[in-house]
Amino acid sequence: MEKQKNAVGRRKEAVTRVFLSKGEGKITINGKDYKAYFPLVYLQNQVEAPFKTVEATDKFDVVINATGGGVKGQAEAAKLGISRALLEVSLDYRPALKAAGLLKRDPRSVERKKPGRKKSKKKLPVQQALMLANGSWFIVYGGCLTINH
Repeated sequence: MEKQKNAVGRRKEAVTRVFLSKGEGKITINGKDYKAYFPLVYLQNQVEAPFKTVEATDKFDVVINATGGGVKGQAEAAKLGISRALLEVSLDYRPALKAAGLLKRDPRSVERKKPGRKKSKKKLPVQQALMLANGSWFIVYGGCLTINH
């Protein structure tokens, strides 16, 4: 590998740009060490997963620019970006990465808000009044029924 390889990873609203070069296994995210940027161990494992899968933990240095989303989304986006960058280095890594499910982009994201609703599915507490033939009212408050005479 004569120059650095780059790739992009995405998850929800998070986007990471990954720059992979020969080195001794340093991973830097937004200017910080990845263990300082992701203090939770399971997020650190997400970032390390592609290297452990292809047994290349100490062969490459990685610089990652992460934007948008939360820490979990950024960690998973970094995992996908590192996997894609490793493929640019060598196609021999593809079977192992594919078997581990590291080349699949997770398409799930937040569903858009709908008009007349609080969120995409959640409804407003609607007040409905129904007048009966005998002159009494049924008033429905978000599922609770009250009778007025």
